[in-house]
Amino acid sequence: VQLQASGGGLVQAGGSLKLSCTASGCTLSEYYVGWFRQAPGKEREFAAVHTRNTGTEYYADSVKGRFTISRDNARNTLYLQMNSLKPEDTAVYYCAAGSARVYSGGYYRPSSYFYWGQGTQVTVSS
Repeated sequence: VQLQASGGGLVQAGGSLKLSCTASGCTLSEYYVGWFRQAPGKEREFAAVHTRNTGTEYYADSVKGRFTISRDNARNTLYLQMNSLKPEDTAVYYCAAGSARVYSGGYYRPSSYFYWGQGTQVTVSS
């Protein structure tokens, strides 16, 4: 199983980026899927999740209203549309997939996911 994240880059504050995460070796529609991010010297933190059964979206307060998570099951791909970017959004962004088998009390917990992408760097300049 491989999750391949892409779409990161350098953008000015207020700009937009769209991240993609394409899966191979698994079918994303069978999992809840999420995005996490990790800034230098900080722990990995939850950004957004798209649940499996209802397709409900949950967001961290820090990105709510600016980021949108979506998935295209036909393409086996997960997306994160990021608008109104801020310097504090600078981080390596990771996509992840999980299921009830590993769910550990919250979609915001990294331990609730067992497949991870390699990360893509997002840098927002002021």
